[in-house]
Amino acid sequence: MAKCSFCGGTTPEGRGKMFVRNDGKVFYYCNSKCQRNWRLGREGKHIKWTDTSRKERGKDIKK
Repeated sequence: MAKCSFCGGTTPEGRGKMFVRNDGKVFYYCNSKCQRNWRLGREGKHIKWTDTSRKERGKDIKK
């Protein structure tokens, strides 16, 4: 299981996408929604539905 680089959620085994930059840094995405938002330059902590944002605001994290 990998942790999504954008939303902070967990990705089930065999699902999601992995992106490797030229410098060797690896990014994991649970779905294309997270990947598109990352490409647009958005930060997960500013998007209300992400786990990182919910954790930052003190809300219950979905399990």
